Amino acid sequence: MMKFPEFRNRRLRSSAALRALVAENYLSPNDFIVPLFVVEGQHIKEEIPSMPNYYRFSLDLLELEVKRLWDKGLKAVLLFVKVPDDRKDNRGTEALNPDGLMQRSIQMIKAAVPEMVVMTDVALDPYSSFGHDGIVEMNRIVNDPTVEVLAQMALSHAQAGADIVAPSDMMDGRVRGIRQVLEQNQFHDTAILSYTAKYASAFYGPFRDALDSAPGFGDKKTYQMDPANQREALLEAQTDIEEGADILMVKPGAAYLDILSLLHQNTQLPLAVYQVSGTYAMLQAAVEKGWLDYNSVMIEQLLAFKRAGAQLIATYHAENAADLLNQ
Repeated sequence: MMKFPEFRNRRLRSSAALRALVAENYLSPNDFIVPLFVVEGQHIKEEIPSMPNYYRFSLDLLELEVKRLWDKGLKAVLLFVKVPDDRKDNRGTEALNPDGLMQRSIQMIKAAVPEMVVMTDVALDPYSSFGHDGIVEMNRIVNDPTVEVLAQMALSHAQAGADIVAPSDMMDGRVRGIRQVLEQNQFHDTAILSYTAKYASAFYGPFRDALDSAPGFGDKKTYQMDPANQREALLEAQTDIEEGADILMVKPGAAYLDILSLLHQNTQLPLAVYQVSGTYAMLQAAVEKGWLDYNSVMIEQLLAFKRAGAQLIATYHAENAADLLNQ
């Protein structure tokens, strides 16, 4: 057993160069997925009130934004669309529109920056008149009819050019349904990033403001996971792996590092984590008050995700982190 003074832990902490040499985890722009919010219209860059310094973009300005992100070394984006109310219904009809905002966004990005990895949100809440992730019948979110729509939605994204579809709905069997439809239509190389362990969290509020997608009644606890549960995440992961997922996601991130670590220790697929809007808003508010240093806390949080086992980090801090790491 190593004892003091023969062994001193501080020896390898004595300079920045030494600390870098023995660091166990590193951050790179390659680690980050940039969430992007898209709206209809032209020349629109509107700040999201509950997410300071984060914006919704119309397609013309989104093109410029994506090129700028690529130039900073950011190689993956995750798309979300804000759907006008008059295009919402209970079956997500607009989600299957080949000329819909999501489909046009994918096509534009792949034309502007062909090498950018385009990931797409697959869920009905932005398209739903009820604000839920599935079809509603008798005030219940029904599973199997929803999966059928989600599979067709994912197919439409693949047809538009998406590299990765990301079902975030937490319906049972949706990974299998999506994989089968993709295979049947020869989209063998389209990957599935499954929100494997998505919890019914209170940290999503600003995101729902960004997309006007808050549930119109009740909550999402009948399909998203209970924050009290840990082992259930292993069951969800096993199911998604068997159904054909390529990447597993934990959401939220900061309050669920134990879940991320658990999946890292018990699965072999790449792991993603989502640093959600509530965490982003909390840091922005603390920085505005002068209570925390933005860069230091941001990097510490991102390193925590890497330390816990994430290989991909969806974060609203991606651009700022890339700027800092590129210095």
